[in-house]
Amino acid sequence: MTRWLSEDEQRSWRAWLAASLLLHDRLSRDLQEQHGLTIADYEILVHLSEAPERRMRMSDLADATLSSRSRLSHQIDRMERADLVERESCSDDRRGAFAVLTSHGWDVVVQAAPDHVESVRTHLLDVMTPEEFAALGRASAKVADGLDGGGRASL
Repeated sequence: MTRWLSEDEQRSWRAWLAASLLLHDRLSRDLQEQHGLTIADYEILVHLSEAPERRMRMSDLADATLSSRSRLSHQIDRMERADLVERESCSDDRRGAFAVLTSHGWDVVVQAAPDHVESVRTHLLDVMTPEEFAALGRASAKVADGLDGGGRASL
């Protein structure tokens, strides 16, 4: 038997759906307009900037960005052409490769980060109380862990 959503549940579901889609679109547009980056570019740059030696195995980067290996490979190809990242062979695994942040990629993420954080603050944090934002974080982590079984999406 179908467990239909109540009116209140339907309102909450649709509000969450609209907010998540609109926020993602707005953050993407801000990054594109201000720095010529897609949100996928930015996420990869951030992960690499935080990794030891600013490099990650491609498979780990795919997991961290919740991307398929194929999709990530195409994204890295594009980012290599823009001199944001480069690939390095893995000496202990011929099939493996590393994505490495270039010095230009580092400069780009350093320039973009303050604007992106301000965009996140303006469009998300500033419209909520600290308590609401903390509750959103807890609820989002719970959903992500449930969908991913506590694996890739865990914070």
